[in-house]
Amino acid sequence: MNVPTRLPACAYPEPADRPAHRVPSVRGPLPGPRSAELLARQELRESNARTYPRHLPLAIRRAQGSFLEDLDGNVFLDFLSGAGVLPLGHNPPEPLAAAHRQLDELVHGLDFPTPVKDEFTELTLGMLPERMRTRTKIHFCGPTGANAVEAALKLCKTATGRTDVVTFQGGFHGSSLATLSVTGLVAQQAGVGGRMPGVHFFPYAHCHRCPLGLRRDTCAVNCAGLLERSLTDPNGGIPLPAAVVLELVQGEGGVIPADPEFVRRLRAVTRELDIPLIVDEVQTGCGRTGSWFAFEQYGIEPDVVVASKALSGLGLPAAVILYDERLDVWQPGAHSGTFRGNQAAFAAGVATLKVFRRDGVLANVRERSAQLFDRLAELRALTPRVSDVRGLGLMIGVELADPGTGRPESELARRVQRAALHRGLVIELGGRDDAVLRLLPPLTCTAAEAGIAADILHAALSEALASPS
Repeated sequence: MNVPTRLPACAYPEPADRPAHRVPSVRGPLPGPRSAELLARQELRESNARTYPRHLPLAIRRAQGSFLEDLDGNVFLDFLSGAGVLPLGHNPPEPLAAAHRQLDELVHGLDFPTPVKDEFTELTLGMLPERMRTRTKIHFCGPTGANAVEAALKLCKTATGRTDVVTFQGGFHGSSLATLSVTGLVAQQAGVGGRMPGVHFFPYAHCHRCPLGLRRDTCAVNCAGLLERSLTDPNGGIPLPAAVVLELVQGEGGVIPADPEFVRRLRAVTRELDIPLIVDEVQTGCGRTGSWFAFEQYGIEPDVVVASKALSGLGLPAAVILYDERLDVWQPGAHSGTFRGNQAAFAAGVATLKVFRRDGVLANVRERSAQLFDRLAELRALTPRVSDVRGLGLMIGVELADPGTGRPESELARRVQRAALHRGLVIELGGRDDAVLRLLPPLTCTAAEAGIAADILHAALSEALASPS
């Protein structure tokens, strides 16, 4: 994009109404002229690290429910949902009203107790399995998931007196220095002068593309066996770690659910060796997978659960760790943060939890998940380059790969994303070489909206296959 050295101020009239959109509508080429103007201003002034507008060239005016509207009046079905931050869609009325009311009372509360924080704590702990509730402590972290992962690592190192950490290939836990250190993406680590010492990466149970080159129907979950032997072998070269950190569904890694037996064996060996198990539920938590936390579907109880993203239900930042009380050896002030007392986020989170319980949102996740998996399986009939359709709940990935070599079809995925956007559907890419189409719709999306998304993806893939570039 050619950008002038100076740009005039961008001004546009605010709409007088807020229509409730029901279908996507794209009026012309993207970006439209008003969006292009703001995108140009962004390119001139913002960091080169910005990501989403590079492949989703939109300047957003407003949003409601499952839909967002750009400055040019184009309406899109949003199956990105703020990267999973918006479980009830954009501007859900009850959490929005609760946040508005709280703004008149108290906005910033450090770590003082307040009535709304107490209610948020009660409801959040109440979403844990019953056996975990009475022995779980909550710590309010800085406003991001990365800060909560940092807090979890620090907690486990403090509690155990150990230094090393075990993590998994393909995982993503944040972009701060310590969280990058336990993230598998080498390219992001390269420019920051190395990573935190004492981090050990192990193969993740990605059975579609086994890192050990095995087949799930004939292997003995060898990735779990390798981990077990490495942790128990006195010649294994790995000191007893302070923690093992795990995503049960690798999100940025390509929407990869862990094999259930792998997870159970991992929990068994960490419990046997008294190694705290940290489950990173920043993206999988708050109902995304069809249960409040993904670990519930694996039949395990972690020592530490990390939650953020959708906690407020409104996109207001909040992050917590939930951990076994035996780990609570921190001294006062051991992990603090100025913005850990976001009262508006707590108020919105309380309202969100009540909506989940009243409206059966988790049941809707399971129903829409089944619908989308049925429809997306039809994509395989279009081309063998649809390598896999996988996920859990409304965290869904469609992998595109060369059927002969298995190499990721990155350019095809990019063409599908672009064609879908021009038809009014917003999706993200992920996985190795960005060859996985990622769907993170609102957990309240309707059957009609899920059907529209499936139709658009079918048409977008057909167009992308017919296009040479």
